[in-house]
Amino acid sequence: MIPLKDDNPTSSKPIVTYYLISICVLVFLIELGSSSYRTGTFFYSFGLIPSVLLGNNQLSQDLYVIPAFFTIFSSMFVHGGFMHLIGNMLYMWIFADNIEDNLGKIKFLIFYLLCGIGAAMAQVFADTSSQVPMVGASGAIGGVLGAYLINHPNARVLVLIPFGFFSQLIKIRALYVLGFWFVLQFINSVLSNSQGGGVAYAAHIGGFISGIILILFFNKKKKIKNKIIKGPWE
Repeated sequence: MIPLKDDNPTSSKPIVTYYLISICVLVFLIELGSSSYRTGTFFYSFGLIPSVLLGNNQLSQDLYVIPAFFTIFSSMFVHGGFMHLIGNMLYMWIFADNIEDNLGKIKFLIFYLLCGIGAAMAQVFADTSSQVPMVGASGAIGGVLGAYLINHPNARVLVLIPFGFFSQLIKIRALYVLGFWFVLQFINSVLSNSQGGGVAYAAHIGGFISGIILILFFNKKKKIKNKIIKGPWE
């Protein structure tokens, strides 16, 4: 099930969403031009490594570019390959604009980064001894999906359902599209733990849950603010 677009219009341009997508694309272009990308050392320098973040391991001097704490943020903008980037940016393009429209630009940026942090911590504590770098915006975007599920469960999403040579385009409620996404992450997480795998499913799940929890607080704050602005005379 591949989402292509939703039918949920916004009242303002999602500038922050555009900037986040642009930064991810720009960083990927920098990656491609770097010799360290081809050797894989780029990911060790800017990806989040759980055991290094917790101080259980240290990077060699030639890989140490930024303090381990800052890799929580740098890892959100680094992607492992072209398809990794395209997949994440597609979900960002479809779903993030509405959450930005709901929260406003500054609050959306804060929300996005907090979801990314929640996703990173979920991955760290899922395997504290891991020496594998985690990269990608998937966790933060998972938070956006969780928020969309809460705020716009009945929005219609156009999805492509592939059946080998035959594919079907249908519109489905966001509740089912995002619910299916979450269940798929959970199943893949279980399979990954039993078989081994290189995808940070714990980060996807952690980001999604972080988004669901955080959006409830962000929504509440917005409602209180709007009530104050309206005043008792209305």
